[in-house]
Amino acid sequence: MYSKTPVFAVAPMMDWTDRHCRFFHRHLSRKTLLYTEMVVADAVIHGARKKLLGFDDIEHPVALQLGGSDPGKLAEAARIGADFGYDEINLNVGCPSDRVQSGTFGACLMLAPEAVATCVAAMKAAASIPVTVKCRIGVDDQDPELALDDLSDRVFGAGADALWVHARKAWLKGLSPKENRDIPPLDYDRVYRLKKRNPDRFVGINGGIGTLGEAEEHLRHVDGAMLGRAAYHMPEILTGVDPLLDGKPAEAFDFGALIESMADYASRHISHGGRLGHITRHMVGLFHGQPGARRWRQILSTEAVVPGAGAQVLCNAFAAVDLSAKQAA
Repeated sequence: MYSKTPVFAVAPMMDWTDRHCRFFHRHLSRKTLLYTEMVVADAVIHGARKKLLGFDDIEHPVALQLGGSDPGKLAEAARIGADFGYDEINLNVGCPSDRVQSGTFGACLMLAPEAVATCVAAMKAAASIPVTVKCRIGVDDQDPELALDDLSDRVFGAGADALWVHARKAWLKGLSPKENRDIPPLDYDRVYRLKKRNPDRFVGINGGIGTLGEAEEHLRHVDGAMLGRAAYHMPEILTGVDPLLDGKPAEAFDFGALIESMADYASRHISHGGRLGHITRHMVGLFHGQPGARRWRQILSTEAVVPGAGAQVLCNAFAAVDLSAKQAA
């Protein structure tokens, strides 16, 4: 996966990048690297693994993001993830939520780079697939110049295959998790300097990237670009990833085939006791800016969440969208 650059990814996002979201995103891009939500190592080891870790083969390449700080537990969880067929195991060293702070992992680990390196080494020894780290540029009063270099030196020295950096500090004291996504200023240049310092290592960037044009600009300086909320709220962005990576003109995307496949997937999910809304909640922003998008959103936000709703609701919503202007363009 990291033998070729550039790499484009959709960020791991709690409550958003579940298996239904990833199945949908994969239909929009064959080459985008997809991430699970963060799963705590203890849950992987002791929880309902099929429910927590199960995914459709179509999702490849797909990475499992783990949370934790115990090397032994992370190693066991990494081994389990590799056995499940994931293409990568990623260690979360950037999430600032109250949940991870109480467990002393996530962004808290920025304060313990030696412990992160120990975890990475244990995970590498347990899994034969790439092991990567996702971090911030620092936390609280840390100097990002010193903190990020120290962390990167240690995790690369422990064998990490890639380092994805959210180009913001995380403030564990004084800001909520939501505020931590927007208030700390972005410092892309800090990540660029990290890449210059590590020319032979994979360094990817994340944070505030809103368009493929912005991602392409970042790829002039680093090896990978990772979109989060922009890709989730305006998923059509992902249809441009493969042409960008291939260096080829974009062809007209077949939205009809997409809806047909998603309706079939929804029918299967419903037949096993699931609900249509589990899937369509990830699709609400698909036709952002297109004629009929408001009706599309309305149907998915109201009719698709009604108990007993069937896949035909998705087809009905698509019928309200006018793609003629896009096709003419």
